Amino acid sequence: MKRKIEEDAGAANGSPVKVARAIGSAGQDFHEGLLEDSTISKYRDSYAASGPYKHAVVQPLISDSLLRSVRQEIIDNIHFTPKETDIYRIFQSGDLANLDGLPEAALSKLPSLLRLRDALYSAEFRSWISTVSGAGPVSGKKTDMAINVYKPGCHLLCHDDVIGSRRVSYILYLTDPDTPWQSKWGGALRLYPTTLKDSADGRKLRVPDAHWTKVIPPAWNQLSFFAVQPGESFHDVEEVYRRAGGDPEADGGRVRMAISGWFHIPQEGEEGFEAGLEEKLAEQSSLQQLQAKNDALDLPQIRFVEPRPLTTDKSTGQKSGKDDGDDDVDEELTQQDLEFLLKYMSPHYLTPDTVEELAELFAEESSLQLANILSPKIITQLESQIMQLEHLEGHDERWSTASPPHKHRYLYTLPASTSSESDVAASQDLLGDILGNLLPSQSFHKWLSFVTDIKLGVVSNLGRRFRKGLDYTLATAHDDNDMQLEWCINLTPSKGWSKEVEEEDGEPETNGNRESSSKTKNDDQVNDRGETEGPSTEDDESGPGGYEMYMAGEDADDDDDDDDAGSDHGVTIPANAAQTSSSTTGGGHRRVLKTKSKGADPAIYKAAAEDEDDGILFMNQASWNTMSLVLRDKGTLRFVKYVSQNAPGDRWDIVGAAPVLNNDDEESEGEDDE
Repeated sequence: MKRKIEEDAGAANGSPVKVARAIGSAGQDFHEGLLEDSTISKYRDSYAASGPYKHAVVQPLISDSLLRSVRQEIIDNIHFTPKETDIYRIFQSGDLANLDGLPEAALSKLPSLLRLRDALYSAEFRSWISTVSGAGPVSGKKTDMAINVYKPGCHLLCHDDVIGSRRVSYILYLTDPDTPWQSKWGGALRLYPTTLKDSADGRKLRVPDAHWTKVIPPAWNQLSFFAVQPGESFHDVEEVYRRAGGDPEADGGRVRMAISGWFHIPQEGEEGFEAGLEEKLAEQSSLQQLQAKNDALDLPQIRFVEPRPLTTDKSTGQKSGKDDGDDDVDEELTQQDLEFLLKYMSPHYLTPDTVEELAELFAEESSLQLANILSPKIITQLESQIMQLEHLEGHDERWSTASPPHKHRYLYTLPASTSSESDVAASQDLLGDILGNLLPSQSFHKWLSFVTDIKLGVVSNLGRRFRKGLDYTLATAHDDNDMQLEWCINLTPSKGWSKEVEEEDGEPETNGNRESSSKTKNDDQVNDRGETEGPSTEDDESGPGGYEMYMAGEDADDDDDDDDAGSDHGVTIPANAAQTSSSTTGGGHRRVLKTKSKGADPAIYKAAAEDEDDGILFMNQASWNTMSLVLRDKGTLRFVKYVSQNAPGDRWDIVGAAPVLNNDDEESEGEDDE
C-alpha cells in the first residue's frame, strides 16, 4: 500500500490515454440481477421506509472477481497520505475523478479500478441510483470519488456532506473479502436523527441529536448511500478500534478500506440539467452553514457573570461589591483573598515573586502552563472523587450532554448561579466547590488579573468530561473583536496520555511554571510533500487524542484566496485533479493550511512538512492538576481532539473565559521601520 502510482505517472513521457466509457455494457460488472426491475423495486421500497433519514444498504453490489482485482490494484499501486484534523484521522488517496488523464504507464496498473469507476458512473447505474433514491438525475460527467483507509484509531466525526452540487453520497467497502469484518472492530457508518426546534426569530431549524440511532457496519462489497440533505443527512464513521488484549490475531489488521464519493447534479449538456440549480444549491449550502453557526440552540449555553465578592450575602444570594469594569489590576490581594485562595490553590502561586514572574512570562508568550496549581490539601480527595465519577455506572444528573454533534459532544456541568447553591455543590464534591466557589470569586478574578497583567471583565466557567470513544469539540474561531483570556484547569487523573507529559512530570520545574509545547511530534515520517514514507505498523497508530489545541485562523485579507466555491479546503489532492472541488472525506470545508504569515488549517496540522508553518499556537494535553492560560484574539481556532477508545481514561477539565477590558496594546517600536 506504499508504492506511489504518481511516481510512475511522472516518469511516463507518453500522452495520457483517452479511455472511452463503455456506456451500455456496465451491467456485467454488477452482481447478477442487481439492475433488474424487481431488484430496483425492492431497494426503492426499502429506501423509502428507512430511518432516521432515507438510505439504502446494497450487498453484494459488484462482481466479486472485479472487486477483488480492484482491491489488489489499490494495495499494489495506490499511495496513501495520513491526514489528521479536528474532524477526522484517515489515510487518503488522491481524488480519483481524473483517472482518464493519467499517463499510460500509470493507467495500465489500474484497469480494474478504472472499470469500476466507469460502472459506477454509467448510465445504467446512475438511473438505478436516481430511481431508488428518488433524488433526481445525477451526472455521469462529474465524477467524484476517493479511497479512504481507516486503520485502528482512525475516525470521521459528525457532518452532513452538504457541499456544492452533491446530490447522493455513497461508500463502497473494500474490506478483506476473506476475513469478514466484525462489528466490534468499529468503523461503522452511523446515522443521526434530527429534531425540529424553534429558533429565537421564530424559524424552525433541524438540529441533529447528540447520539446516532442507525449503525451500518462495514462489509465486503457493500454499498451504502443516501441523498445529501442540508441540515438532515448527519452521519459519522465510528473509530476503528485497536485490538484488545486477548483478541485473536486473525483480524487482517483491521484495515477498513472503502471507495467513497458523490453523485452530483447533471452538468450542462447532460440530460436533467437545470440552469441555475447549482447556484441555488450553493446558496442553500451557504444558508445552512450560517444557520449552523447560530449557537442559540447549542448546549451548553455559556453564562458570563460578574465575579462574586467574598462579602456576598449567602442568605439571599445577592452580590455586593464592584460593578463589571472596575479595575481589579490596581487592587491588592487582601488577607481575606489570600486566606480564601489558599483553601484551593498551591501557596507557591500566591507569592508576589511568582506572580510577578508569571506576569512577565505571559507578556512575552501570551500563554502560561502551570503545574500543581491546586493545593496538596485537596488534591488527593479531588482525585478520588473524579475517579469515582469516571467509574460510576449510570447517569449522574449533575452532568448533561453538549450538542449538536456536528459542533461538539461531551458531558458538562455549569457552576451554581448563587453562592448558596454553590455551598450545596461544595458539600457534594470538590469539583463542584472549585467550579462554583473558587473560579467565580472576585479573589480568583484578581489573581488572574495579576498573573496576566490584564484587566478582565465578566467571567464564565464550565466543567467538562470528554469520554473516551465518544467526545470532542470541532474547531471554532473567536469571533469577537476584543481579545479574551481563556483558562483550563486540567483534572484528568489517568496517566499515559503523552510520553512528553509523562517525562516532564518527572523533571524539576522552574518556579512552578512549565513552558507550553506548541506542537506534538508527528509519529509519521514525512517527506517534503507531507506524505508518509513507508510507515511501520507502529507508526500508523494514532495517539489517544483528547488534547486541546489553539491554531492560527485565516487572515481577513486572504478571504478571496480560499473561500470561493471552487476551493478544496483541507484536502491534499494530485495536481492534475486541482480543478475538482471535492472533499474526499465528506467532512466539509475545513480551513486551508497556509504558510508563514498566513493562517493555518486544523484540517491538516499533522500533515504539514517540517519546513512549513503548521499554525499551531498552543497545545494542552490531558494531564493532572495543571492550569493553562491563553490570550485569544479574533479568528484564533480552538478544539479538543476526539478522545480515542484506546485512551487511558476520560479527559476532565474546567474551562473559563473573560473578555479583556480597555486593551490599549501599543505597536512595538520599530515595527514599521524600513
